Amino acid sequence: MEDTLRDFRKRQQNLRRKHERMARGYVTGIDQNGLIVQTPDSKTGGRVLRLLVMLVAGFIGFKILLLAGLGPEQYSLHVTQLKSGSTGEQVGAWFMQIDPLSALLAGYLSPLLT
Repeated sequence: MEDTLRDFRKRQQNLRRKHERMARGYVTGIDQNGLIVQTPDSKTGGRVLRLLVMLVAGFIGFKILLLAGLGPEQYSLHVTQLKSGSTGEQVGAWFMQIDPLSALLAGYLSPLLT
């Protein structure tokens, strides 16, 4: 009796997992017997990639906002102070250094902030 209950719970868990995957998207196709079947879409990693892109975009936006608000001279002074700090501050200075894209976008944004 316990084996039957264990098998039932395993099948039930697999079915719930399949339904959760199907709720995120499915593909309709025809199997080898000619039956129309719906299978979960095999999109994997979408959430992690989306989160990573949002974090990078937020960081770049923050960097552009700081650069536009402080101005390039004052911003460079702060980055230089970070370069002379601890290892963590030096890593932060490397990420916060002015790159061409940030400088260009900050140039467009700075007139809007004043």
